[in-house]
Amino acid sequence: MTLTVRPFADADADAVSEVLRAGLPHLLATPELLRWQAARALGPERFGALVAEVDGVPAGVARTGLLHESAEPGLGFVNLTVRPERRGRGAGAALLAAAEQRLAGLGATTAYAMVDDTPADLAFAERHGYRRGRRSLLLRCDLAAAPPPPEPEPGVRLLAAADLPDPRLLYEADLDVSRDEPGEVGMDEIGYADWLAAYWHRPDLDRELTTVAMVDGEVAAFTVGLTDSRHDHRCGMTGTRRPHRRRGLARLVKQAALGRAAAAGFRHSVTVNDAGNAAMLGLNATLGYRTIAAQWRYRRDLPR
Repeated sequence: MTLTVRPFADADADAVSEVLRAGLPHLLATPELLRWQAARALGPERFGALVAEVDGVPAGVARTGLLHESAEPGLGFVNLTVRPERRGRGAGAALLAAAEQRLAGLGATTAYAMVDDTPADLAFAERHGYRRGRRSLLLRCDLAAAPPPPEPEPGVRLLAAADLPDPRLLYEADLDVSRDEPGEVGMDEIGYADWLAAYWHRPDLDRELTTVAMVDGEVAAFTVGLTDSRHDHRCGMTGTRRPHRRRGLARLVKQAALGRAAAAGFRHSVTVNDAGNAAMLGLNATLGYRTIAAQWRYRRDLPR
C-alpha cells in the first residue's frame, strides 16, 4: 500500500466529493462546491484541501483554512474525512500532520476541528493533542410532516432572499445575529465584499429557499437554505435581530422555508444546532427535527 498526501486539484472534485459523502452522509458536498472553495485559496479564508491517496485512489481529505471572521487572530480550522473502509491505516494521521503544517505556514496558532461523536473519532482527536469543546447536534426532519407556517402579523412581510432589493440587507442582519450565536469562536469581523464572496455567491446557497422577514424595510429575521440543487436540503443559520425577538419571527421564516423546500421537491431537511442552544433546539423539535448524529468541536494549540 502506497500512501501519499498532496494538494487538491480540480480533477479531484468528483472523487473527493464521493469521499466526503461516504464519510459524512449528511454533508452537502458537490464537485461544484469543492471547485468553488478551492478557487478561494487567495481569499481571506485561505481555503485549501489536501487529498490522501492510497495506491493512487483518493481515500481521505482535509479541508483547512483561517477563521478570518473572528476578531481573535491566529485561528484556523482543519476538518478531516476518511472513507470508512480506509480508516485506521494512517491516512488520517498523515492528513492531519500536513494540514497542521499548512495552517502554521498561514500564521495560525490554534487549530479547530469538528469531530464526529464516535469513540474512534474522539480517541483519534485526543491522541493527537486536541481538547474537547462544545457539542453540536445534527438534526433531520421529514418535510412532508412539517407544519404549515403561521400567517405573518401586520407589518411583517415574507420574502425569498432572491427578491431582496439589495443583499446588503441580509448582510447587516447576518452580522448582527452572528454576534449572539453560541460557540467558541466569535464571528463578527467580515466586510461586505468578503461576505458577498463567502456567502452570497456560494454555489450551494439557494436564494429562493433562503427566507427573510422584513419589518420597516430591514431584515428582522432570516433562515438560510442550502441545497445541492438535486436531492439534499440543509437549513443553515437562522436568527432574529435583537429588537424583533420574542415575536415568533424565527418560527415564521423557518416554517415558510421548509414549506418552500417541500414544494421544490425536497423530501428531508438537515440542520446543525449547538447543543447548548435550548431555544433553537426547542423550535426545531416542534418543526419535526430529530437528532441523528452529533459532533464535538476540538482545538489544539499549534507548535510555534
